[in-house]
Amino acid sequence: MPYILLILTTLFWSGNFVISRGMHAAIPPISLSFWRWAIALLILCCFGLRPLLNQRQLVIQHRKFIIIQGILGVAGFNSLIYIALQTTTAINAVLINSCIPVIIVVISWLKDNDRISFRQFLGVCLSFSGVLLIISQGKFATLLHLQYNRGDILIFIAAILWALYSVNLKKYPKELHPFAYQTGIVIVGLAILTPCYIVEMSMGRTMILSPQTFITIGYVALFASVLAFIFWNRAVTTLGPNIAGPFIHLMPVFSTILAVSFLGEKLTSNHIQAIALIFGGILLTTFRVKKVSLP
Repeated sequence: MPYILLILTTLFWSGNFVISRGMHAAIPPISLSFWRWAIALLILCCFGLRPLLNQRQLVIQHRKFIIIQGILGVAGFNSLIYIALQTTTAINAVLINSCIPVIIVVISWLKDNDRISFRQFLGVCLSFSGVLLIISQGKFATLLHLQYNRGDILIFIAAILWALYSVNLKKYPKELHPFAYQTGIVIVGLAILTPCYIVEMSMGRTMILSPQTFITIGYVALFASVLAFIFWNRAVTTLGPNIAGPFIHLMPVFSTILAVSFLGEKLTSNHIQAIALIFGGILLTTFRVKKVSLP
């Protein structure tokens, strides 16, 4: 069951990348993030408010954990993704985002002293070179002159935030109801997003109201927020971040198909080379070959 949840999660998130890129001219990034989580909170309150109130003492006890997760996973990660998709393609974004499992391994090593082997170190370097290939648009010399796509850099920063969020799930209190947790972190995220949303509107950046706008917000609120987050949290707490992490690499498959089909984006040779580097690094970093003893 956790594996099915992970597949559905990556499909929902892939749609989030593609639909937010397709609507980037109609919906400002902070507005999309704010309304995404505002609607998600209304949905969550239908079945998450009671567990949150019933476990309020437990929530207060673990408030530091919930606040950090709300900042990383709700306010930080998603807002950076939407800002980045103003200036980069959905394919670029999802390919850079696909290095998250490698970042999880590195953060687990730095933060929790999880052992990292030489093979995993090589995998980290290989995947990171694939990310650099995308950011430099196939010209590594541009990195030396700081000529890069700002959106690609923001996607990479967002990937680090999500890796931190996932590693922190190791500290998830087992007795805390998942709906109480999800409702709590969304409240924290909205508390941070609200003043940012007000500032964005004061700058004259407002949504263009249309059926497509409402469909977009409805999709990212229900599927990419409520369902995907509950599925991801359940799978990671069951399987662990190092096992769940590689499933993120289904996103390039889903997102590329969706972006080419609906946005008319093109898959270039740089993308193909980057895919080879990133996935090669993933294989080295996250998969182990069992030794077979001969009789």
